[in-house]
Amino acid sequence: MSISGYGRAARWPRLTTRSWFSGTMAIMTLLLAVSAGLGTWALDRTTRASDELIQRMTPALLASERLRSALLDQEAGVHGYVLSGRQEFLAGFEQGIAQEQAAVATLRRSITAGSPLADLGEIETRADAWRSGYARPVLDAVGRQGPGTVGLVQVEDGKASFDLIRAALARQADNLSRARTAATVEIGRARLWRNTVFAAILAMFVLTLVSVALLLRYAVLRPMDRLGAASRKVADGDFGHAIDIRGPSDITMLAADVDAIRRRISAELAISRDAQQRLQEQADLLSEQAEELRRSNSELEQFAYVASHDLQEPVRKVTAFCQLLQRRYAAQLDERANEYIGFAVDGARRMQSLIAELLAFSRVGREQSEHVPLPLDQPLDRALANLETLTEESGAVVVRPELPEVLGDPNLLTMLWQNLIGNAVKFRSPDRAPEVRISVARAGDFWELSIGDNGIGVEPRFAEKIFVIFQRLHNRQDYEGTGIGLALCKKIVEYHGGQIHLDTERGEGTRFVFTLPASDAAHRPGLTVPDARAPGAAYAPPR
Repeated sequence: MSISGYGRAARWPRLTTRSWFSGTMAIMTLLLAVSAGLGTWALDRTTRASDELIQRMTPALLASERLRSALLDQEAGVHGYVLSGRQEFLAGFEQGIAQEQAAVATLRRSITAGSPLADLGEIETRADAWRSGYARPVLDAVGRQGPGTVGLVQVEDGKASFDLIRAALARQADNLSRARTAATVEIGRARLWRNTVFAAILAMFVLTLVSVALLLRYAVLRPMDRLGAASRKVADGDFGHAIDIRGPSDITMLAADVDAIRRRISAELAISRDAQQRLQEQADLLSEQAEELRRSNSELEQFAYVASHDLQEPVRKVTAFCQLLQRRYAAQLDERANEYIGFAVDGARRMQSLIAELLAFSRVGREQSEHVPLPLDQPLDRALANLETLTEESGAVVVRPELPEVLGDPNLLTMLWQNLIGNAVKFRSPDRAPEVRISVARAGDFWELSIGDNGIGVEPRFAEKIFVIFQRLHNRQDYEGTGIGLALCKKIVEYHGGQIHLDTERGEGTRFVFTLPASDAAHRPGLTVPDARAPGAAYAPPR
């Protein structure tokens, strides 16, 4: 298997870990079967050799010895009976015959083809010949005639016949001894083979275990250790570390997959770092632009403040001298000159009013006023007091509920109420007295307030335009004003962290809706109280 781009390619197909272990288990099974066969053969050979010695040779030797003793007892019984005629010797003869038969039966059970016990027949033949040719006749003669009846020649013939039995017994004993020695040697050989076979089996199993351990170490554990070490390096952040791919095919494929993940992560990380660097560059650029914008706004505010403040004096002088000129020389001037002087005085007054309102607009957010909890009724009362003449002349009615406690600046909130109520009275309908209604509702950490009237209303398409400074919807001859009032209201509300907008769904009159922070909002988590010393700081407005 060759993996392009992933380490060193193999010259022949690699086996998987399962194939390695399946092959190893097959070899171990074969070795186990061979070992079982050899062990069975060695144990069977040892068992047969032991059985030959213990169950045949040893009983045969003992039976041969009993046979020899039985025949010797018969000879002694015959010899004693011939000499003394006593019955106990005859009984010893008969007992020897019985012992002979038992010994012969034991020996016959041990006889196999080619066995050294095959000469048992010769012993039985010679024993039968001795008994029939000598022992029985002699015993009968002594029984009839008494002791001393048997002659010396007959005794010698009987002795010679029994010597043949002794010779056969000796040969049998020699054969059994040699067979026993051979069986002992065979047992030694069998035990040697058994020990050799089991030692070989043990060595084979030890070699197999060592081979399996080496196979596990070099074919599985070492590749897994290399893969684990490389993976840990990658996990620690070294995404440039290539993963070495060697070992069984399944481990190789796993390492290839891990290396592919590493290369993907490395590529994504490089892309992320590039994007982060670009974002940082853009953030730095935006920060510089924001700083420049703040500096520009600050300079503009300072310029507006200084300009409006410094313009007050020449405008006052123009107004004063125009009025003085009109009073002193009114009789000497014609009607057109007096009209021109009136125009000049009116323009100067309007300029003075515009400068005053512009000065008030520039002061919002610049003065270090403190936001404190206060009942919203207080600034409303002061605003109504300031508008008392206007409301009395127009017959305006203000319907107000009990207002809550908010967090803000008393002077700015007074100015807010004064502008909103003043606009409601100023832009009243000519066929009815103005009516102003104030309502309030809770909206999370804010109070949502609305001020509606029954005046001439505002078309929805001008909902945004009316809050732009110096924007007017009516001629100056119809309605007085500078176009700063609603812009000032918007700046005051946003300075307190709220929002203001025109209710475009109202069918009659005008309705403005604005929000102010509740006094208990300063203690709520996630809400930041604006700092008067940081102009422009505001609450997050409700959505």
